[in-house]
Amino acid sequence: MSGKPKLLVVDDERGTLEAMARFLRRRFDVETASDGIQAAQLIARHDYDLVLTDLRMPGADGMSVLDETLKKEPRPLCLILSAYGTVESAVEAVKRGAFDFMVKPVNLERLSLLIDRALETRDLRSENRALKARLSQDDRNSGIVAQSRVMRDILSLVKQVAPSRSTVLLTGESGTGKEVMAQALHEWSGRTGRFVPVHCAALPATLLESELFGHEKGAFTGATEARKGRFELAEGGTLFLDEIGEIDLAIQVKLLRVLETRTFERLGGTETLKSDARIVAATDRELEKMVAEGTFREDLFYRLNVVNIKLPGLRDRREDIPMLIRRFLDVLAAENDRPMLKIAPDALAALERYSWPGNIRELRNCVERMVVLARSDTLELADVPENVRNGSVAAAGGDATAPELDLVGNERRLIEQALSAAHGNRTLAAQALGISRRTLHRRLNEYAASGHPID
Repeated sequence: MSGKPKLLVVDDERGTLEAMARFLRRRFDVETASDGIQAAQLIARHDYDLVLTDLRMPGADGMSVLDETLKKEPRPLCLILSAYGTVESAVEAVKRGAFDFMVKPVNLERLSLLIDRALETRDLRSENRALKARLSQDDRNSGIVAQSRVMRDILSLVKQVAPSRSTVLLTGESGTGKEVMAQALHEWSGRTGRFVPVHCAALPATLLESELFGHEKGAFTGATEARKGRFELAEGGTLFLDEIGEIDLAIQVKLLRVLETRTFERLGGTETLKSDARIVAATDRELEKMVAEGTFREDLFYRLNVVNIKLPGLRDRREDIPMLIRRFLDVLAAENDRPMLKIAPDALAALERYSWPGNIRELRNCVERMVVLARSDTLELADVPENVRNGSVAAAGGDATAPELDLVGNERRLIEQALSAAHGNRTLAAQALGISRRTLHRRLNEYAASGHPID
């Protein structure tokens, strides 16, 4: 195999045919045909990347050759050569499927450029077809449930921005699936590097800096050897910065520099390293409010907020709840070595009515509890946790001012119930609610700051 694009050149004028073939063989694998009939036979037997054919030939003309290329699979591109008086026919050939045409006498340099453009277009179309096929398969494998209109729109946006290098900021309440969406962005991006997550809230500032940028040997007590940071590990891939709103101002400055210059140094190092990692950040906090308060840098916010994708709370995508439940049932049954479980209609209805302040995370925790405690192969209404059975509802077409639709009030009551059930243990209460301990702590601080603390 030569590796060169394979061309078929067709012309009944021998001198023109030989001159074009001799010029094009400098860069391409070229075969020739002196008429349309011979060309049709060659096209039937061989695969070509491009067919270059004269329009006016005795017997089978250029239109016939074009028809043969359109029937061939894989389909070669077709360029038409046309004398001045046949331009109208050449235009008609383009309408029928030819890539383009060139008027004789042929300028060989211009012809070479036209062939390059045609082959580049062919490659792009091939990549697009492959990407669409991959995206279609990824839709089935991504783990994202998108029955609701709002989620279908979000997935469409994610697929549109995934192949770019643009920084993406995922916002929304805790538990809405921001990391799963970040993974989908990476999978659909075509990037060959790794997906590297960093949970910023889980690390103090000193450790976070080392985690992100790495460190050299002796950079600090305990640094017995050099270590790559997450930016290096995510080279050519995606770096996911979860809970970005929790990082302190000193780290924000260094992160801003990476976003602006794509360069950084390891902790304790002097060598400037380059980063090709694509940044996806996530937060459940209002960064604009933090900017106004001076706790988050405005310039960093704008660098992160190139594409903002807000994920809805589960109460705003109730159409997805049944499919999420079925997916969780399948996964959890396998994890707990149980047979496939069914769910009774009234139990499913109760789960659909609940407001899910902890969103998908809370729903999964709830389903897991039901699976573990189930006494039969069908989950009944009695298997649904009491706080869910008796929790807030969002009755379609109901009174928007009804007490059960008071989201803020219901959230407070749920937090109070969870803390009471956990005997004040905030970690256990957060787990029961399906939210992080940090989120629970922030909610409690907000209630206290408003003058209505939860004891």
